Amino acid sequence: MAKLLDSINDPADLRRLPRTELGTVADELRAYVLDSVSRTGGHLSSNLGTVELTIALHYVFNTPEDRIVWDVGHQTYPHKILTGRRDRMASLRQLGGLAGFPQRSESPYDAFGTAHSSTSISAALGMALAARQKGEQRRCIAVIGDGAMSAGMAFEALNNAGVAECDLLVILNDNDMSISPPVGALNRYLAQLMSGRFYAAAKDLGKNVLKVAPPLFELAKRFEEHAKGMVVPATLFEKFGFNYIGPIDGHDLESLVPTLENIRQLKGPQFLHVVTKKGRGYKLAEADPVAYHGPGKFDPAVGLVKPVTAAKPTFTQVFGQWLCDMAAQDPKLVAITPAMREGSGMVEFHQRFPDRYYDVGIAEQHAVTVAAGMACEGLKPVVAIYSTFLQRGYDQLIHDVALQNLPVVFALDRAGLVGADGPTHAGAYDIPYLRCVPNMAIACPADENECRMLLTAAYHRDHPVAVRYPRGAGAGVAVEPGLLPLPYGKGEVRRQGKGVAVLAFGPLLYPALQVAERLDLTVVNMRWAKPLDTALLLEVARAHEGLVTLEEGAIMGGAGSAVGEALNAAGVVKPLLQLGLRDEFAPHGDPAKLLSLQGLDAAGIEASIQQRFSALLDRAAPNLKVVG
Repeated sequence: MAKLLDSINDPADLRRLPRTELGTVADELRAYVLDSVSRTGGHLSSNLGTVELTIALHYVFNTPEDRIVWDVGHQTYPHKILTGRRDRMASLRQLGGLAGFPQRSESPYDAFGTAHSSTSISAALGMALAARQKGEQRRCIAVIGDGAMSAGMAFEALNNAGVAECDLLVILNDNDMSISPPVGALNRYLAQLMSGRFYAAAKDLGKNVLKVAPPLFELAKRFEEHAKGMVVPATLFEKFGFNYIGPIDGHDLESLVPTLENIRQLKGPQFLHVVTKKGRGYKLAEADPVAYHGPGKFDPAVGLVKPVTAAKPTFTQVFGQWLCDMAAQDPKLVAITPAMREGSGMVEFHQRFPDRYYDVGIAEQHAVTVAAGMACEGLKPVVAIYSTFLQRGYDQLIHDVALQNLPVVFALDRAGLVGADGPTHAGAYDIPYLRCVPNMAIACPADENECRMLLTAAYHRDHPVAVRYPRGAGAGVAVEPGLLPLPYGKGEVRRQGKGVAVLAFGPLLYPALQVAERLDLTVVNMRWAKPLDTALLLEVARAHEGLVTLEEGAIMGGAGSAVGEALNAAGVVKPLLQLGLRDEFAPHGDPAKLLSLQGLDAAGIEASIQQRFSALLDRAAPNLKVVG
């Protein structure tokens, strides 16, 4: 039987349908999202929760002329399906396929590229101001979740929008669940108001009043919803200058559509509060929205299944275990995360040390500075944060931590390429942006065991140190128990060869060793991008005719640049080949394929060395004593 969804190739098709058929569209769209994500992997809970809201927005507003900015953007699969990309969902998050987030180059319906949180109100406000400046009549809408609303940038934008005198609609998609359980006073304020005695008394009073007028008694069934609108944070957002409407049921199209139609006729800043449920329509995701936030491929009839055989531990798991072990040894350790408990491997720590665990919400700037405050008082803060998210707290890292030389450990997960999440989540820039900051040190573990030992080394320093490690598993090196540190700022020679030496920073050490066996190269595990082991570097440089640096990070300003600077400072002139991430944004796709495209797999590394140093590879070089 033909499905309504099959007839919708763009929102104009959707708008031609009678409103009575939108419920059927919602059912079919939700089923399509579930089936698609189960085949490709991707974000699920958030997308199941925004089906009706997406339909209502495209039904009421004249997209793409009216602009919709989706905060974070991991809830936009229904949006992609309704805007002409239904048949490409099988390529989601794959190389050359659909991105997992909105992308302006992908569709005119993707008004603004997102993937980091709390940017939507600022972007939509900018669009609304531009429309006013150009004399264009269009509506600009920001859709933001309650988790993203906790970030300071969202409130900066609200503060500006309330006095900007332009037509802007902010929709708070309140599902009481960010990636990790949401925290903070705002979320607690919403919950308390909706469940408080004043609201309950107002509800009961209204029902009693309506009982004396039987024709109106049916209205009492909806009184709870209307009472919320009178007592929840209307005052808060109206103080910002917004006209507050809601909360309304974000799954009730009979409420959503007419409300949005009414709002479309209003002038000035509007704030609509909708309440939705993550995982809506799929009981397993409703019961555990965190587990189904970003699953891999699975059978919807069965749900997520734990692997039968234990896989190699990931770097994230190694960090999580180290954090617990170090906390057991040192009561001064405190751990901070900006709403990434699960992603950063901190669930066990939270369970075992709840009084020393601090989830500050989606607020990276605050996370860095609150760590600085703790360090001032003699605690030992460990900030668990993705490389790409630390970018959002860069000023605080410089001004509040490094300038004061405070002993904060930054555990930088997702360093390097991340695969399906794409360029917004790639940790390509942490070595360049950290290396130039005085007092900072940067450790680059090559494997799981080094990760644990370098975390220990970082923890015992009296200045800020970042330990960068990639997503997923490493070479499979067994992790030794205990909390022994590796020497600070010291590398090791892992293989003695001739002619050319490869200086590896991080897990690319292992493909370098493969190449070295074929070309008879020397391989050095540098371990630290800052401080460099300059003594070892100069010893290796004197003994070889060519040098190669290797890092899964930006070449410009990266570890290879540090090597070049050190050689120049010592007056050593040697041919230097710097291999790393090129000056481009790597796309989303399979991580191994992305490394290959960057020339950072074994074959690519070998080809680059062959091309640059072919004349040197057959020459004998003085023997170098293997150390470490």
